[in-house]
Amino acid sequence: MTSAYQVHLVDTSRDHNSTTALQNLVLRTDIPKPIPGPGEALVRIRAAALNYRDLLVLVSSPFYIPTTSGISPLADGAGTIVETGPGSIWEDSIGMNVLLCANQAWIDGSDAAQYIVERTLGAANVDGTLRQYAIVADHLLVKSPKNLSHEEAASMVAAGGTAIHALTSIDIREGTTVLTQGTGGVSCFAIQYAAAMGARVIATSSSDTKLEIAKRLGATELINYNKTPQWAHEVLRLTHGRGVDLVVDVGGAGTVEQSIKCARDGGMISLVGFLTESTKTDLVPSLLFGGKTLRGIRGNSKAMLQEAVNLVEEHDLHPVMEQPFEWEDAHEAYKALKAQKFVGKLVIKV
Repeated sequence: MTSAYQVHLVDTSRDHNSTTALQNLVLRTDIPKPIPGPGEALVRIRAAALNYRDLLVLVSSPFYIPTTSGISPLADGAGTIVETGPGSIWEDSIGMNVLLCANQAWIDGSDAAQYIVERTLGAANVDGTLRQYAIVADHLLVKSPKNLSHEEAASMVAAGGTAIHALTSIDIREGTTVLTQGTGGVSCFAIQYAAAMGARVIATSSSDTKLEIAKRLGATELINYNKTPQWAHEVLRLTHGRGVDLVVDVGGAGTVEQSIKCARDGGMISLVGFLTESTKTDLVPSLLFGGKTLRGIRGNSKAMLQEAVNLVEEHDLHPVMEQPFEWEDAHEAYKALKAQKFVGKLVIKV
């Protein structure tokens, strides 16, 4: 028998901030070990990483997608191939470390319509990575970076791939200027990847301590937005009035106005998240008269994850993450996710 955490929806409050929501996360130890079929591999998952959406899954929030009771949560996972089914392309790769693609639909290309929420691991009726074993179709596995541990590798599946999606909104080359916000998972990866691609990175954050982390990751200019609330003016000063080529915006309504203001004429704003409260503002004049583009970033494809893996190996990059949680401490990991006081990623050993 194997073990897995499952979401059992006994709390119907739909309030993802509810302290009772963790009652929905149940550890089962009586699950039979699965057997791979044709074109499939059996992966022993070794680490699983959390994303904000996992709080919504825990209560089947309509703000994300209704979740079936009994699924294993989490979309990000890394592990080892331990068995393969008939005709699997991985039959000679027993013992290889791999990443599980979080989305089962979007393999390649730039059309985000291929990203289907209902086919993302750990939501709706699709089992996720907070379990010891998973059957995975051959084409949904990617070799893990050779320079990373299981925990580090798991942390980059969604956040690292999404950072690549945001950055490839434009052609980044030597001299391109990128603005990042905060030190969450996507932002930390965006700093590392943009710097590795040759971009000049300007980072904003709420504290000088976090900005020092951004500097270590590759940011060259730092702005504390608590000390400089109108940080767009500082960005324009740093770029001699031109503005940046790309903004990776994770704040949403509370930051997007200044993000647009600090982008150059013809620049791009990649909208990744919405960490601030909704507010009314008129974005049309800034976008229209500046010829600027505001682009929503919806997950990532397998190809984007592969590009992230390539960058990590080529430049020996290591993700920013908190001390991994042990398997039996999964509830504590969710509490840390809810508190939102961490830097980088939260990971659970499996």
